[in-house]
Amino acid sequence: MSIYDYVVKDNQGKDVCMADYKGKVLLIVNTATGCGFTPQYDGLQDLYEKYNEKGFEILDFPCNQFANQAPGSGEEIASFCQARFGITFKQFAKIRVNGPEEEPLYTYLKDQKGGALGKKIKWNFTKFLIARDGTVVARYAPTTTPEKIDEDVAKLL
Repeated sequence: MSIYDYVVKDNQGKDVCMADYKGKVLLIVNTATGCGFTPQYDGLQDLYEKYNEKGFEILDFPCNQFANQAPGSGEEIASFCQARFGITFKQFAKIRVNGPEEEPLYTYLKDQKGGALGKKIKWNFTKFLIARDGTVVARYAPTTTPEKIDEDVAKLL
């Protein structure tokens, strides 16, 4: 399987085929609106604005699995992110990233790039960088800011 074989739900509950992103550089992030790392939305938006026209996309997957830090519906989360951080990149339905109910896309990502805790996602704002050919090239800890990823994104573009 490849990343392009997965289908995920957007924040309106509609199916989105990952194959729609073939040929793009992707940064896939599990996010939360009430987390200490939530201000990273500013840096994510800056990255998106800087590189979107060159074929870069950010895919935002809210996750309430860590200390219930992403409460609310998809619409409420989107509204918060747009009002507070001016987010214009794609936001998806709230998911689980660990355990028996985890999103299959995240099972795949973790299989491709384990982390410090093995395959488990440690916290909100874990990031996966995907090359244009669908290869998962890097996994970044929640503490890695978008600014520190900029150079890696630029190399793939």
